[in-house]
Parts: sequence; C-alpha cells; structure tokens
Amino acid sequence: MYRKRLYLFDKQRQPQEALIRNYAEQDFDELIEIQRESFPPPFPEELYWNREQLHNHVSLFPEGALCVEMDGKLAGSITGMLVQEHAGTAHGKWADVTDEGYIRTHDPAGRTLYIVDISVRPAFRSYGIGRAMMQAMYELVVERKLARLLGGGRLSGYHRHADEMTAREYAARVLKGELSDPVMTFLLRCGRMPVDVIPDYLEDEESRNHAILMEWKNPFCTSDEEEAHR
Repeated sequence: MYRKRLYLFDKQRQPQEALIRNYAEQDFDELIEIQRESFPPPFPEELYWNREQLHNHVSLFPEGALCVEMDGKLAGSITGMLVQEHAGTAHGKWADVTDEGYIRTHDPAGRTLYIVDISVRPAFRSYGIGRAMMQAMYELVVERKLARLLGGGRLSGYHRHADEMTAREYAARVLKGELSDPVMTFLLRCGRMPVDVIPDYLEDEESRNHAILMEWKNPFCTSDEEEAHR
C-alpha cells in the first residue's frame, strides 16, 4: 500500500505538510464531497462518485485508490485501474473503459494503469496536489513494472473555441502554446504525452464531449518488454 509524506507549496511559497495515502471506506463521504466541489454545474451530477463505486475501487484495486490529506481533511483524490491497452480498450468512452466508474472492467493482468478520475478541492488547487498525485501514480507504474499510464483528459476549454475549430485543431494549438486548456495543459506539465483526441468520451458541455488521450511511458520498461506483452 502507498503512504508518502511531503511538503507542498502554495503560490506564496508557504509550505504545507501533506500525506498521500490509499483511501478507505471511512473516507467515502468526504470523497463524494470533493467531487461536488471539483466539478460544479454544468458537469452532470450523476457522474459524481457513489458509495458502491468507491467500494469497488478499494476492493478491486486498492493500490489505485489514492487521496491527499492536508490540515486534517482530504484535499483531493485520484483513482486508477489496470487495462490491456493493446487490445484498444482504453481508446473508448470513459463509461465503457471504466464500467461507468464501477471499474468491474479492471484487469489484474493489465499492463496499463488507466486513470479513472482525478479531483482536487478548489481551495487547495494552489498547492500542486494534482501533480503530486499523478507522480504517485507514476511510482505505482514503476513499482508494478507496468508499461504505461494512460487516461483521457476532457478538453474543458474547448467550448470557447468550438465554433471556430475542431477538437483536434484545438488540441494542436494547445500543444503549440497558442492556447491553454485547464486539463490538457495540466497533464502536459505532469509529463503526459498526447496520443489521440477521443470524441464522445464523456457527456460534458465544456469539452463538447471531447477528451485527449494522454500517456506516460515507464522509462524503465524497454521496447522489447512492451512487445512481449502485446
């Protein structure tokens, strides 16, 4: 199981001690509240975690269920599952890949860690919690000798430009630095690399249902090892 203490800094460079750990049943109420704060309307309320989904996270793949504790409360969470990405399963809709967040599609033999969700309370977003949680997932990839981390990031700023360009053109302009997208730019700063734009990924007004699939390859996994698991 995962347990890591570290100091995180806000924009005023004030240090705050944090604990990244696996979440458990006693955290469920707070995890649901984090979802509500992180994804306000027009994000669909039915996509917030429920207790059955969270129970599956901690029972089917507890190693992929992490949260950050700061100042006595939970500040954010991240959830992952394993998939056989070479079969093309990870290029589909979020609901299909993740079993609508219930992760009954988790494959214990999978070589790809798929990120189901990442959420950070708005009051704690100046501390770089999202990047710290992503780093913890990279460490899980290395510890389990997986090939990669993969996940779709909704193009949350696309609605501002949807009338003038396609989602693929929008993502290309973010890569060129001509535009900035809250989610895609964050993932790029975390070291993720773009793979493809996915239409109809998630019912979401801001992204017009588009996401960009992004990966982080295990730097200790050789191409020969990757091919051996294809």
